[in-house]
Amino acid sequence: MEYGQFCPIAKALEIVGEKWTVLIIRELLMGGSRFNELQRGLCLISPTILNKRLATLAEHGLVLKKKLPGQQGYAYYATESCKQLLPVIKSLGDWGMRWARDGLTDRDFDVGLLMLYLERSIRTDQLIGEQTVIHFRFTDVSEMANWWIVATPEEVEVCHKDPGKDVDVYFTCAVRTMVELWMGDLSYRKALRAEQIKAVGAPVLTRDIFSWLSPSVFADLPPAEEIQ
Repeated sequence: MEYGQFCPIAKALEIVGEKWTVLIIRELLMGGSRFNELQRGLCLISPTILNKRLATLAEHGLVLKKKLPGQQGYAYYATESCKQLLPVIKSLGDWGMRWARDGLTDRDFDVGLLMLYLERSIRTDQLIGEQTVIHFRFTDVSEMANWWIVATPEEVEVCHKDPGKDVDVYFTCAVRTMVELWMGDLSYRKALRAEQIKAVGAPVLTRDIFSWLSPSVFADLPPAEEIQ
């Protein structure tokens, strides 16, 4: 894709302007490196398109593709030029939070993406003990309604099959409710009072979930109608 212009914006868009490319960069900057990890954050992308976009980014020096030692497959790492796009991605997200949230539809509330973001948001240093298990039951999805997060000081893992471990906290709510809580559109205490979410477990974990779960980096931004 060429624009035939010397403008640096046009030249940048020749590299990052194709569909999915900015979201692939988002996933790389959020720590994704394996092909299946990138696919988790981009559920509608085809493997063929993901391969093509990664190859283009590697060709332009934004991604380094490396063979996994002792394993089949490759890992993809953001280079310095890719990392310098972080404030651009953040500014784009700021704009989207202010001006594009009214475009959300029910199809946008992807439970898999939500659980990936919650997995990345767990603050293991604020959890107590060697292991914490959190069970989510979503009332507005018929398939894959139950999810578990298993957190230890070393790692956090999301499961959509029962891991067979003792559960410390149970949350029951709609996917949209949990998204709105994490994105900062809904107060946790307000949701509890309105019974939009039910929380069962030790009070130290259920009283304020954001003591151990970091909210979205966009959570403090007001919608457009509040800043006009």
